[in-house]
Amino acid sequence: MVDPVFASRLQFALTTIVHIVFPVISMGLAPFLVYFTWREVHHGEPLYERLRRFWGHVFAITFVVGTVTGLVLEFEFGTNFAGFSAFVGELFGGPLAVEGMMAFMLEATFLGVFLFGRERVSDRLYFVSSLAVGVGSWLSAVWILVANSWMQTPRGYEVVTEGGRRVVHLTDPLAAYLNPRFPWLFVHMQTAAVETVSLLLAGISAYYVYKHHVRGVENENVDVWEATLKIALVVLIVVAPLQIAVGDGYARHVYETQPQKFAAMEAVWHTESHVPEYLFAFPTDLSHVLGPHSKDLFGLGIPGGASWLASGGNAGAAIQGLETFAEPHPPVALVFWSFRVMVGLGFWFLLLAFWGGYRWWRGELFDDDLLHKGLMASTLLGLLAVETGWVVTEVGRQPWLVHGVLKTTNGVSPGLSATEATLTLAGFAVGYLALLAVYTYVVVRVIRGGPPSDDADLYTRGTAETEGVTTDD
Repeated sequence: MVDPVFASRLQFALTTIVHIVFPVISMGLAPFLVYFTWREVHHGEPLYERLRRFWGHVFAITFVVGTVTGLVLEFEFGTNFAGFSAFVGELFGGPLAVEGMMAFMLEATFLGVFLFGRERVSDRLYFVSSLAVGVGSWLSAVWILVANSWMQTPRGYEVVTEGGRRVVHLTDPLAAYLNPRFPWLFVHMQTAAVETVSLLLAGISAYYVYKHHVRGVENENVDVWEATLKIALVVLIVVAPLQIAVGDGYARHVYETQPQKFAAMEAVWHTESHVPEYLFAFPTDLSHVLGPHSKDLFGLGIPGGASWLASGGNAGAAIQGLETFAEPHPPVALVFWSFRVMVGLGFWFLLLAFWGGYRWWRGELFDDDLLHKGLMASTLLGLLAVETGWVVTEVGRQPWLVHGVLKTTNGVSPGLSATEATLTLAGFAVGYLALLAVYTYVVVRVIRGGPPSDDADLYTRGTAETEGVTTDD
């Protein structure tokens, strides 16, 4: 049997890794859907009607699965982390409750109008429905990240004893909910979501453009895929450099507020200066895979880059080493390599964006098969960047659940046995992976089916066919 603390951490990590896929796709798709709807409503362009209907279908599937996985995830605070819930309930419960009552209800209500109301409401109200769906999805992120960012940089609270138990008491809601980490975490997360969906749209559309223009395979929807590729590329050109700029400031903020996490991100064990920032790194010895040391690695990097990040412009600045902090340290190998993957992918996305922009400017966007293959290979890499970024954020905070306030070992449910933890871990692993497999299968089928035709609306057609059957009977 697995130790209850480790099993609970692993279970929460697994369920979060699966769940995060769905809100990222939903939040990233939302601005695209608003744009498609605006073009359709204000300009009456059939192409954008097809884009709205097609990607709206994918959004709806993602929203449903994300709701299911998210609800179950919240139950784990009670089943596996009752100590944490009891300790921070006053502060943590508020944002989660508001997320459900405000953001989720807004998104769910107007999603019904967006999916089924095109022929039933005015153009203006229909556009408002798309906007409300997008705002609702982003408001969900606001309240979830308010709670998470407080765990990283807790403010506006005091620890008191009530009924013989130490609990967090909220003293300053503004300081707590607008803590220093929140703006960095929110902007970084939302930019990542949009970038992820840009890559998803670009990769899928590049596949069909490649087959049509390079391989000569006829495709009646090629105009839709060409438009999708251009739109996704425009967004990628904007968000790829923005994400790198935001990441630069975010990393500096981490060094100022969580220097131990920053030292793990850069594998700095002893206080050093002129620490390089590796975009790609390779261990010179097998032992360095599980115990990386920045000075012993070989790779492509920026000399003094990590010192420059930490200090805000001084490549010779010293970075506080892990040895200066009390043990236990975060799992350095996992944090360090995850950070390398995230940073490396960020620069790859930047290269893709400007490569595509250059080819477009040259009039060769639809003919560059190497670019198409690069985009196809990068279709899901945005999700990988998000997952590794989450690992850096959450695993890098260890051994703390609430940084400097509550350790993970003290937050696990005290009555949880090794048998219970192991069985639930196995059950959640099977259930969540099966759900992810079903979701992938359904979305792939939708994408292979292609955008709906111009002559009939997907939902109107389904209603008409149903009415026809009823009449005949």
